[in-house]
Amino acid sequence: MAYSAKQEFLFLTTAPDAGRSLRETHFPEELKLTGKVLPGGRLVQPLVYTQRLELVRNVCREDTLRNLSHTAVSRFVLDRIFVCDKHKILFCQTPKVGNTQWKKVLIVLNGAFPSIEEIPESVVHDHEKNGLPRLSSFSDAEIQKRLKTYFKFFIVRDPFERLISAFKDKFVHNPRFEPWYRHEIAPGIIRKYRRNRTETRGIQFEDFVRYLGDPNHRWLDLQFGDHIIHWVTYVELCAPCEIKYSVIGHHETLEDDAPYILKEAGIDHLVSYPTIPPGITAYNRTKVEHYFLGISKRDIRRLYARFEGDFKLFGYQKPDFLLN
Repeated sequence: MAYSAKQEFLFLTTAPDAGRSLRETHFPEELKLTGKVLPGGRLVQPLVYTQRLELVRNVCREDTLRNLSHTAVSRFVLDRIFVCDKHKILFCQTPKVGNTQWKKVLIVLNGAFPSIEEIPESVVHDHEKNGLPRLSSFSDAEIQKRLKTYFKFFIVRDPFERLISAFKDKFVHNPRFEPWYRHEIAPGIIRKYRRNRTETRGIQFEDFVRYLGDPNHRWLDLQFGDHIIHWVTYVELCAPCEIKYSVIGHHETLEDDAPYILKEAGIDHLVSYPTIPPGITAYNRTKVEHYFLGISKRDIRRLYARFEGDFKLFGYQKPDFLLN
């Protein structure tokens, strides 16, 4: 279950020349996050962000989940992390969680364009033109320096809802400039995972679920290359047990989380997160039930077994309504 950023608040008391000490204090629900310094140098910070990081630390220590929560900080992970040296920020990309908007924020901060509105859509994901270096482009020493000292964040959403979004975007509403999803990746999944060989329709969500839940999915992943970033786990993308992130945002509470991240990164006076249409970030159980309708419990359980680490690390409720 995703926490709301308006549930509880935490005082951070900063003493001069003494670093930070934490003292927990609860405030009324109506107290909004202003980011203002209160008398005595105290800052108001929602407790929810501290709880998210603590949850990750606790789950990372669970031996029974180690294979689902830990991964090497490989070239694949470093390729996912975008760098803003000017403001000392690292952003780990988790596709299908509103990442395009965060990339626009960083593009403006890096000085490639003066405002978000002026960035052509064709430039956002063109890494030759968008002015966003990846962490993998630096030397080992420079990588370690940035990982230790920069503000680091990424965004998550309900893992199954993210998979539905990936399926719809890449295989149903497939954009013309990405034909390989429909013409190369989809046929590969169908050939291996479709049970009814006489079925001639294009890729179905059931085929996709069977592929993702297969313990031997990696041989296809290797063929698909970096295109798998749209559906691999958050663990595989961002290594949250190996990299100590500053903030983990949730798509479901983005209206609160986006301004908070900008403020914590010290850039809220320079750029704003684009307007979020009402209701677009809310979890939609009806949609999830619709997509999983008719898929066998065995296949859904295998899918959950792969993504269990993501559910537990980030506080998402186990979808018993699909599993039992």
